[in-house]
Amino acid sequence: MTIKIPTIAELKEKLSLPKPWDNVVIFLLNILIAIPLFLIAHQNLIDLEWKYNIDRILIFVVLVVSIQLILRLVKTIIILIVFLYLVALLYGTLFGNYGFNRVFEDYRFMVYSMSENPNPQDVIVAKLLPFPNKTKIINAVDFANPKVRNFALLATTKHFKDIKQTGDVRRMIQCFAVFKEIRNRWNYVNDPKGREYIASASESLQHFSGDCDDHAILMAACIKAIGGTPRIIHTGGHLYPEMLIGNKNDLETALYYIKEVLFVDESKNQQIHYHIDERGQIWLNLDYTATYPGGKFMSDEILGALTL
Repeated sequence: MTIKIPTIAELKEKLSLPKPWDNVVIFLLNILIAIPLFLIAHQNLIDLEWKYNIDRILIFVVLVVSIQLILRLVKTIIILIVFLYLVALLYGTLFGNYGFNRVFEDYRFMVYSMSENPNPQDVIVAKLLPFPNKTKIINAVDFANPKVRNFALLATTKHFKDIKQTGDVRRMIQCFAVFKEIRNRWNYVNDPKGREYIASASESLQHFSGDCDDHAILMAACIKAIGGTPRIIHTGGHLYPEMLIGNKNDLETALYYIKEVLFVDESKNQQIHYHIDERGQIWLNLDYTATYPGGKFMSDEILGALTL
C-alpha cells in the first residue's frame, strides 16, 4: 500500500479557508491577538497622559494594522494559526495563569480604567517630620489581638462575601469589606480637652468611637489582621489610613471593583484618590471622611507616612 505524501501546494490548499470566510476569520483572530498584546503594551509602556488616551488608541491601531498585514501574508495556513492560538489559551486556562478568563478580565479592567479619571497625588519621597507618637501608635495597632482579628473576619463575612475571587484580588475586596463595616459604624468623638488620647484598636472596638487617630489605628489593625498592608498618613492636624493596592495594573482592578461592583452608589461620578510612594507603589485613601475607598482627601498636606 502506497501512502501519498501531499505536496506543499496541496497542504496549503487544504488549510486555506474559502472566501469570504478567510477575511472574517482573519479579522476575528486579529482582535483576539491584538487584545492581549495591547494589554502587555498598556501595562509596560509609560503613560504619556495624552488627552482622551490618544497614545493608547494609537498603540492599539498600530497593533491591529500590523497584525492584519501579517495574518494576510500567512492566510493560507490560517486554520493552523487559529488552532494553535486556541490551544495556547486553553492550556493557560487549565494549567497556567493566562487563559480565556484572564484575557477577558484584563481587557475589561483596562478599558474601564481608561474611561475613568483617577486622581493621583504627589509622590511621597520621604518623611518630612518625625511621626508624632510613633511608638504609641505602633503599639496601639494590636492586629494580633483576637478581638481585632475576629472583628475583621466578621466584616469579610458581612460584606462582599458573594464576590468570588482569589489571591490578591480577594484580599483587596476583603479589606474593602473592613473599610465598609468600620465606616458604617464609626462615631467621631474628640479626645479629652488638652490631652492626646490614643486608643488601641481592640479598645476602639467596644464603641466604634474616637477621633481621627483612633479610626486610623483601628482601620490599620483590621486590614493588617487579614493580610493587607496599611499605613497611616500624618498631615499635621489629621491622621488617616491608607492601604497598599500595588502597581498600576492593580489600581485598574481596584478601580473597577470600587466603581462597578462594590461601591457603585457612593463612588458615582467621583474620582479615586491615592498616593504614589517613592517605589511607585499605590496607596488608597481610607479616611473616615470618605464614603468609598479612594474618596477625597480631607487634607492634601503630607508631613509623614508610617507603614505598619
